[in-house]
Amino acid sequence: MIELEGLTRAYQVGDQLVKALDRVDLRIEPGEYISVMGPSGSGKSTLLHILGMLDRQTDGIYRIEGRDVSNLDDDERARIRGERIGFVFQFFHLVPRLSAAENIELPLTLAGMRPAERRERVDSMLESVGLTDRARHLPNQLSGGQRQRVAIARAMVTHPAVLLADEPTGNLDSASGAEIVNLLEGLNDQGITLLLVTHDTAMGKRARRYVRMVDGRIESDRVAGEGAP
Repeated sequence: MIELEGLTRAYQVGDQLVKALDRVDLRIEPGEYISVMGPSGSGKSTLLHILGMLDRQTDGIYRIEGRDVSNLDDDERARIRGERIGFVFQFFHLVPRLSAAENIELPLTLAGMRPAERRERVDSMLESVGLTDRARHLPNQLSGGQRQRVAIARAMVTHPAVLLADEPTGNLDSASGAEIVNLLEGLNDQGITLLLVTHDTAMGKRARRYVRMVDGRIESDRVAGEGAP
């Protein structure tokens, strides 16, 4: 489903060229559950942002479902991202003035979906994340765990094939974090390809495959049971 060949992301910092990613090769099959771990500054989030088409690589090839998306224009990249990729962030990124239901509905509104179909999808997503009774609440009226569930519902309402989660429990207490991980793993059980960036080794080891990054490169890539990440 996803293939990366020689993926590099470099930044000019003063007179120095800094490589956040350095010739990364990675293949991800449909339905996989992969955690990406490593120290701060290892390139984990940069990798996820490029996979989510929120950033562009400096060099290398990125293919999704067999299509090279490396040099597509912004409109086409936005279309693919909106249809095929969901993104969940550590800090939720909900629109403060919109209710839970309206935040979930936003991607469908931007895509031009008819109101009746939007409402049906939103109601279904609210039920799936256990927030039907919080549909009209604003983000500041929700707990951290509830806000993250809204963010997951928003990411999934377009029925993407891939869900990218960048430190999705990093801003939550342990109980709320466990609920979010269980929710994400349930989506993977339904066939969604799940990539999870985390600093938490225990959480990372729950994945069926773990990738460890150091200094912008993949240091190890193991299937669960082959050894510590």
